[in-house]
Amino acid sequence: MPYTLLINLGDVMEIMSNGIFKSPVHRVVTNAEKERISLAVFYGVGAENALEPAAGLLDEKRPARYRKIGMMDFIAGIHGQFSRGTRFIESLKI
Repeated sequence: MPYTLLINLGDVMEIMSNGIFKSPVHRVVTNAEKERISLAVFYGVGAENALEPAAGLLDEKRPARYRKIGMMDFIAGIHGQFSRGTRFIESLKI
């Protein structure tokens, strides 16, 4: 059986890369013919941290495209928007 490893950083990576790396909406298609095993592992950063574009990727030609947000506000926003079927990242664009 072939194995695939998926590391999905999603919107966090898009914000930190200032939009250079796009985060597609993750969807899974099931297959009744093949077995699939999934393992979800979450890595959390401290609540006191903030999420913002990496300073090294910003300059006069490429200004920040996302506003800085605290991690607790980011997590709350993700949960609130997910239940409505919308993407929270859109509200962070400058």
